Amino acid sequence: MRKSLDFFAFDCKIVNMERAQKQPIIHDLNKKMVLLAGPRQAGKTTLAKAIAKEFNSSLYLSFDRLADRKIIQEESWLPSVELLIFDEIHKMENWKNYLKGVYDTKLPHQKILVTGSARLEIFNQVGDSLAGRFFLHRLMPLSPAECEKMDVPYSIDHFLERSGFPEPFFAETLVDANRWRLQYVDSLTRHDVLDFDDIHNIKAIQLVFELLRVRVGSPISYSSIAEDVHISPNTVKKYIQILEALYIIFRVTPFSNNIARSLLKEPKIYFFDTGLVNGNGGARFENFVAGCLLKHVFGKIDYQAEVYSLHYLQTKEKHEVDFALAKDDKIEKLIEVKQSDSNPEQGLRYFHEKYNLPALQIVKNLKREKREGFIEILEARNFLKSLLI
Repeated sequence: MRKSLDFFAFDCKIVNMERAQKQPIIHDLNKKMVLLAGPRQAGKTTLAKAIAKEFNSSLYLSFDRLADRKIIQEESWLPSVELLIFDEIHKMENWKNYLKGVYDTKLPHQKILVTGSARLEIFNQVGDSLAGRFFLHRLMPLSPAECEKMDVPYSIDHFLERSGFPEPFFAETLVDANRWRLQYVDSLTRHDVLDFDDIHNIKAIQLVFELLRVRVGSPISYSSIAEDVHISPNTVKKYIQILEALYIIFRVTPFSNNIARSLLKEPKIYFFDTGLVNGNGGARFENFVAGCLLKHVFGKIDYQAEVYSLHYLQTKEKHEVDFALAKDDKIEKLIEVKQSDSNPEQGLRYFHEKYNLPALQIVKNLKREKREGFIEILEARNFLKSLLI
């Protein structure tokens, strides 16, 4: 029997749940180095330390700690260490060449796990130092699919109120969750951004961050934001790229292959932390679904080696669909998100009928699932729990 939500903060077995990606990571460590990336406080350190317990000898080294940094630079760990865990090592100069050297000269019994709160795969695009030497795993916040797999109780409303980040998700009270978020935002916009790049106008990037919070789900105009913040469109684009590289936001781009050229080109912006959305319930719910779909896409790529991507559709004539899930650059299904409307959205009908694309509308508050023509109307929980973790 599933436990009541009242037990969230008090059941240690739930709070210390084993993340679904633990065993796949251990499996890959026996083959190559593993890069574990994802948003700050999504649970990477906790997961890495849980993995460390599966080895007789492990060593956790954070580049943020001076004592650890010395060990890293001198490679002064004992030969008996089975698992080396490097955290935030992307902050080290020439970190890829360093890891290449460590990996190529390690003893046969040694495994290497690298964690970081920045997009390590983006950093790796420059040069091929690590080519063929690693598997990428991306740890996202909790989702209905992962909760189902790990037998953790949840509700959609709880996710919308707290987000899927472990600490606020399992917090004893909403106040505790909100206190976490205040510190989280301060850490992101003051410290992480400055560590990542040489930002001269911290107020400007903070203002861009705040503007994005109220524009979730709408195509983003760099020029419009630039006018509001009094900076150039190129600077806005740079700031958004930094926020994306730090796993604070993610972009959903319009799909254009084999679709009318009249499609808009601006991306939509969503937050990894649904609690950061400053808008109505519909915007927050759309953001939550976007996060679950992105986690599904990452799962398809990282664990099934399938080329998936997440997009949206919108023409200049205002025909719009919230999401388009694509495989091998072909739309697999159209997805419209609603809080309570069970009638198929006009834009969903338009793209479904014009291009003969599979379509579904997922609804948060739905009394009965149904099919209208070839469009499925599904209850949100049933759909979200069916996705990959």
